[in-house]
Amino acid sequence: MNKNQAGILGIGSYIPEKIVTNKDLEKIMNTSDEWIVERTGIHERRVAADDQATSDLATEAARRALEDAGIGPDELDLIIVATVTPDMSFPSTACLVQNNLKAVNAAAFDLTAVCSGFVYGLAVGSQFIQTGLYKKVLVIGAEALSRIMDWTDRNTGMIFGDGAGAVVLGVTSPGCGILGIHLGSDGSGGDLLKVSAGGSRLPASLDTVAKRQHFIYMNGKEVFKFAVKIMGDAANKALENAKLTAADIDCFVPHQANIRIVQSAAKRLGFPMEKVVVNVDKYGNTSAASIPIALDEAVKSGRIKNGNTILLVGFGGGLTWASSVIKWCKG
Repeated sequence: MNKNQAGILGIGSYIPEKIVTNKDLEKIMNTSDEWIVERTGIHERRVAADDQATSDLATEAARRALEDAGIGPDELDLIIVATVTPDMSFPSTACLVQNNLKAVNAAAFDLTAVCSGFVYGLAVGSQFIQTGLYKKVLVIGAEALSRIMDWTDRNTGMIFGDGAGAVVLGVTSPGCGILGIHLGSDGSGGDLLKVSAGGSRLPASLDTVAKRQHFIYMNGKEVFKFAVKIMGDAANKALENAKLTAADIDCFVPHQANIRIVQSAAKRLGFPMEKVVVNVDKYGNTSAASIPIALDEAVKSGRIKNGNTILLVGFGGGLTWASSVIKWCKG
């Protein structure tokens, strides 16, 4: 039986209005603008308003993606939200978004793969399209990481930001859309990037709060080493899956974690930086929202055009990694 070809029919993103610059951080932590820029490439990041939760960011990005696709929320069959900062433990953020959109015909669930989450969502959502079970799937990467950041810790407090990006998946023409996907994980590295408390292992208590265990912990040195290696490996796996090579790629959209990681991955793959989408300087690391925000900006600015072949690569806590090759044939 022939499978449907799954592709992106619409895309949108949402960035909170509030900007926190490196100069702002100098006032609350032991750091400097020069120190942050040299090590990460980040100049500023966005922070959700006090009355905004992850579902609010996700909903706005979703509305923009639906508008771009030219479909109504009632046409959605499924909503997948990739996030590590859900509004609450349950119900899922996807269910909250479903209600906000009035997508009355859509099933909904969350997916947790940290910074790899959006590409994981693409992989899952595309299967429903390919099998013919569903016709329209909304995949969202959304984070309010400011809610779990220790603003006094310069190892993590300077890195992360808030935002959301979304795509509508549907059937596209043969030879277009998602051509290859690769997913991976290594749970032995789970302790390198985590939030220790708040789950069933360490329920919230006065002790966990006092020990600051509800904030992001990261072993930056080890995560950096992992990222530099896995970005190239994951990219090559997706290319192999798509029966393509790096020479076939017109635009590389990596997870926006750190400019040095992005540059190292590009060098390893043989991509000049002119082919690489970079916005980490403006938004920091927005985890699952990182790739769809960068992808949306590249499309809206005209960097990605119809007929281009693009490569998405993410990595994150878990440890996880994910990559996808897409032939952009929208509109």
